[in-house]
Amino acid sequence: MDLKKKRTIKVKTKKLANSFKYAGQGLNSSFKSERNMKIHIIIMALVIVAGVVLKINKYEWIICIICFALVIGGELFNTSIETVVDMVMPYKNEKAKIAKDISASGVLVLAIGSAMVGLIIFVPKILCFLIA
Repeated sequence: MDLKKKRTIKVKTKKLANSFKYAGQGLNSSFKSERNMKIHIIIMALVIVAGVVLKINKYEWIICIICFALVIGGELFNTSIETVVDMVMPYKNEKAKIAKDISASGVLVLAIGSAMVGLIIFVPKILCFLIA
């Protein structure tokens, strides 16, 4: 392997590592600054504990993980959109408000859908647990 190719691989590896580092910083920043992100993370932790206690199966775990990713990802997109809107429109503006409200409602839809999925998975298991 020639020197130029080695440098290219090293640079690409460093760029990839930086991408993960910056993504982690974004997640951390969102967790520190957004109340709703903290709520989503706490609920996710509670669902994980409930899943372990109630012994949900592999497919139910997959569904829960997809729901976690959708809600957390939606909250990250919402935070990003709200931050950009605040940057370009620092004063009150009806269209900026509409953009932020719609973004927030997207997360609400994902959270409600995930809660419904959680009820379908967990209510029968909780009932069986209480009856047994």
